[in-house]
Amino acid sequence: MNTATLRARAKINLHLEILGLRPDGYHELRTLFYPVDEPNDLLTVEPAPGEDFYIRCPGWPELETTSNLVYTAWKAFGEAAGFRPGVFVTLTKRIPMGGGLGGGSSDAAAMLAWLNQTAGEAALPRDELIRVAASVGADVPFFLMDGPAWAGGIGEELEPAQTCLSGKTLVIACPDIHVDTPWAFKAWDEENGAPQAPQSLTSRATGSKNPTPVSPPEMTNDFEPVVFRRFPTLREIKEKLLEFGADHAAMSGSGASLFGIFPTRDSAMSAAKALEKNGIEIFTTDCP
Repeated sequence: MNTATLRARAKINLHLEILGLRPDGYHELRTLFYPVDEPNDLLTVEPAPGEDFYIRCPGWPELETTSNLVYTAWKAFGEAAGFRPGVFVTLTKRIPMGGGLGGGSSDAAAMLAWLNQTAGEAALPRDELIRVAASVGADVPFFLMDGPAWAGGIGEELEPAQTCLSGKTLVIACPDIHVDTPWAFKAWDEENGAPQAPQSLTSRATGSKNPTPVSPPEMTNDFEPVVFRRFPTLREIKEKLLEFGADHAAMSGSGASLFGIFPTRDSAMSAAKALEKNGIEIFTTDCP
């Protein structure tokens, strides 16, 4: 086994709708995942003796444990495929933690994809690999896809989306604010009466297998009202993105990261420079 370097991309939620509380205690969602090239994490995978797993994460010692989703993915794949190579993983975190950008899920998906490519005859069929990914985390299957996707359920029911942002530039703002996701769901429940979710859903209201491109009025996030009241700085950042010329701006996931979709790279860079002066970590990426 040779040393491999894996790139784990982030995601944003172009649309996030909370449909209600499920009988199992999770929330039913309808969301549009969109992959972004920046920021990204890097995983360097080197061979290790036997069937042992080691992980190092410079700057983040709290991630150097078996609670890391990279380990969970390695373990789940071994149980499903019977292929459990000894590995030493160096995880270089570039995706801000707890920002609604899916870094942990993307790291896990990168490990699963590499294991499946390396497993030879033990490689899992696509459907089985997706099942294993879903057992690791609800967002993990999305990161095994190549493009945008509408997601239902708790995020694991995926349909490819025909969403095109070609020619646009994304600005992703990552302030030093932590929004606790369980708190955000609880706050939404308290404000909305925790309605019961329907028992079965498609990825779109139409049930289409090929969703139409999302339009700006649809780009909403149901978490924003409750999160913005608790963290008014996040509302101010969204307003700044719009003020600097974004066609649309929204929070990703339960926050605290926000994104703006800009018509030109020049307008995006102007916004990025202005926000960086306020000490906010900024990533820009051109949409393919």
